[in-house]
Amino acid sequence: MTDFASTRSAFHLPEGITYLDGNSLGPMPTHAAERVAAMMRDEWADMLITGWNRAGWYVQPRRVGDRIARLIGAGEGQVVMGDTLSIKVFQALSAALALNPSRRVILSDDGNFPSDLYVAQGLARAMGAELRVVAPEEVAAAITPELAVLMLTEVDYRTGRRHDMAALTAQAHAAGALTVWDLAHSAGAIDVDLLGADADFAVGCTYKYLNGGPGAPAFIWVHPRHAEAAAPCLQGWMGHAAPFAFDLGYAPAAGIERMRVGTPPVIALAALDAALDVWDGVGMADLRARSVELTEAFIEGVEAACPGVTLHSPRDPTMRGSQVGFRHPQAYAVMQALIARGVIGDFRAPDVLRFGFAPLYNDRGDVDCAVATLADILAAGAWDRPEYHRRAAVT
Repeated sequence: MTDFASTRSAFHLPEGITYLDGNSLGPMPTHAAERVAAMMRDEWADMLITGWNRAGWYVQPRRVGDRIARLIGAGEGQVVMGDTLSIKVFQALSAALALNPSRRVILSDDGNFPSDLYVAQGLARAMGAELRVVAPEEVAAAITPELAVLMLTEVDYRTGRRHDMAALTAQAHAAGALTVWDLAHSAGAIDVDLLGADADFAVGCTYKYLNGGPGAPAFIWVHPRHAEAAAPCLQGWMGHAAPFAFDLGYAPAAGIERMRVGTPPVIALAALDAALDVWDGVGMADLRARSVELTEAFIEGVEAACPGVTLHSPRDPTMRGSQVGFRHPQAYAVMQALIARGVIGDFRAPDVLRFGFAPLYNDRGDVDCAVATLADILAAGAWDRPEYHRRAAVT
């Protein structure tokens, strides 16, 4: 059994704060600052450019990728780190389209994270493809024989609704299509099994439930059956078969290495590597059970104590990730009042109070505190103050 009291103690959780926003930015592992400082002091400062070989900076994207692989049901040598999530979406989607050249339809849903749709819109325009966007519950019916790629975020960023990856992937394959899965709200929160679901491509970020820090690099996974054929149209220096031969023509590296693009963010990867230490010994089944326990308790508590809010997430935990949304007409102001009282969740337009439960460090005490604070704010109308209605740049 996973010792969640021990994993909780591995994070810096500020006194007086109940943190339920790990689905936007995870807290700092206590040893991450020293790990980054040591990298800067002992590697960058003393080794200078020799650190690419001596400190292993060059192979760091694969080494760290292997640590994430276990958390998403992937195998060794199948995940590589680097760049941003949007870049990895672009790579995966372009490679999937190239593998299915006789078709030009991309299917997604309107619960997908908007930036994924922005990438798909631009790529569709450049490659003469068509992007179709349907409601989440209409995805299965929209998988038709002309489909090239099904591109979905497994867990909806607003509602926490979870797609059935295995079932939708099987249906897409039966129709002759490939799949691209965004795990931004899945990795580190729920039990993901990419190989078991027979997915084709997957991408994800590491600054949410994986706690890699603001702007931490994204990852990309390619199923081994595609690894030597995938040809993303974004071809970068580090994805070349021989980057230091400086050939003028591109030749793809073997396997997942071809999905590298630019110089790896070594300092950021050091912080992420430290964060992944906390995952050693964590069982993914235990993680999922803990997630369900916390979200179920929160829903029950809020519905019993907080009139005026409406559940915006699936009630069935098997259809939900590790976050819960409630709707309120003044959700932005209510959330600002909660934050002022030390309960940090976040707001998603137009009217969603969003609470993320990270099994590694959230516990029942966090649930009880959040429920009690929300109930008090709503009962007293404490959210209705001018400063709580003023919109900040980041909401």
